Formats: sequence, structure tokens, C-alpha cells
Amino acid sequence: MRTVPDVKPYRKSPLRRALNALVRPLVRLGLAGPRTHLLTVEGRRSGRRWSTPVSLVRLDGERFLVAPYGERNWVLNTRAAGRVELRRGRVSERLDVRELEPAEAVPVLREYLRLGRVTRPFFDVSLESSSDEWLTEAPRHPVFLLGPLEL
Repeated sequence: MRTVPDVKPYRKSPLRRALNALVRPLVRLGLAGPRTHLLTVEGRRSGRRWSTPVSLVRLDGERFLVAPYGERNWVLNTRAAGRVELRRGRVSERLDVRELEPAEAVPVLREYLRLGRVTRPFFDVSLESSSDEWLTEAPRHPVFLLGPLEL
């Protein structure tokens, strides 16, 4: 079994806030990386719309939203709302979401980790970890399947 470094706790530091503030307008203009979108979801208590940059995963013809830092506010709001809005450049779409069970989430999380090096320190597994280790890690990183809005 390969050892992985200690998992870093996620803190919304002034640097992270500044980075998000920089990335948001780039995503609105369509100038961020190809996987980067602006997620907007209604607050579960306030009803206010909140936006944050996210990276999507495409796997087997589906799109997934991954929470690399765990249960952040956008995750709680997404669960409560059951739908989100994604924007990239001029393209905006409203989508329903379904949270995956840990076993369903494992392949998506593996792909997310493969694609995104920045968030690797927030995972307690590596690309070489066993399926059992991934299954243990999966509940710490909620994954949502994105689908067409059902009226």
C-alpha cells in the first residue's frame, strides 16, 4: 500500500478568496480552463444566489460536479435546492442534480484526482490506492450527477 501525505484541511483564506474573485470574471468571459464553470445555487436559508468556480468531470458521456474540499456551503445548498446553474462564457444552463452514493462516486473521484493536481492534497488517497481505500474516501468528497432540468 502506498502512503499518501497528510490531508490538508480546507480553509477559505484571504488568498483563496482573492483567487476565486479573480477566476469568477474569467469564467463569465469564458477565459478559464475548459473544465471550469461558475456554479450558482440558491442559499438553503437565505434564498440568495451564491456563485463559486468549480471544475467538472466528464465520464462515460455524463457530467459530474465534485466537492474536492468536502461539505462546503455550495454542497449543502446544492443538496437542498436539487438543482444548479452552470455558466461558462455566454452559455448558461440550469440542471438537476443527483448526489451519488460512495460506490458510484469512486470512478468519478478517481478521474477528478487524475485531472486536477491542485486539489490532490485534500484527498487521503492516491491514483494507485485500492478500491477499498477509495470507497472509504468517497464520503468525504460529495459527487453530483448533472442532468437536464425536469419541470
